[in-house]
Amino acid sequence: MAQLQKLGLRTVPVLSRGDKYIFGQNTQQIIDFIGLNEDGGPQLSVEQLHARIVKFMDAALELIPLMPYDRLDTFVPGRPRSYRTLAFHMFRVIDAFLGTNEGITLIQAMFREEPEADADTDALVAYGKKVRQRYLDWWAKNDHAAKKSLETYYGPQTLHELLERTTWHSGQHVRQYMMLLEKEGVSHHRPLVDADFAKLPMPQNVWDG
Repeated sequence: MAQLQKLGLRTVPVLSRGDKYIFGQNTQQIIDFIGLNEDGGPQLSVEQLHARIVKFMDAALELIPLMPYDRLDTFVPGRPRSYRTLAFHMFRVIDAFLGTNEGITLIQAMFREEPEADADTDALVAYGKKVRQRYLDWWAKNDHAAKKSLETYYGPQTLHELLERTTWHSGQHVRQYMMLLEKEGVSHHRPLVDADFAKLPMPQNVWDG
């Protein structure tokens, strides 16, 4: 914390060398900062990422109604986030991405937004459907040039880079929700498999640690 404060920062991940630092949110920026000669850019095209993110949203909409209502206040492993909030968050990250395409700078507080404290399954599904339609409307406008610049709290990012981050971020949480359902003894046909995460910079583990 003292090192962060010395740099004038309050959040992680951060990579620093002396008084120079970058936020550890962009793989290529990390590679460049370290000085490696590697390509850390997206491996999937914008069109391929689009197909994945739609699949992740469809899977989330299938999974959310399966969670028993009396379990929505349960916390996920290792952090004070409820199942209810995770269900909301799967779509909030996409909603925030869409905001950047409307000129809103992406800030971390957007990811900390939560649903209403008493939001039920119907409300969570309704929010997910709203975001899905908003995303499809944005895609239909053909406003998704790969090199379009979007503003974020860790600096300007290309649309291609931010779409990749949004895709795997949402996909990781859908992956977690599948495991939570299994933990609660709820069977499902696993709408996502390992191949759906291929060529995305996914965390190795479903949960931290």
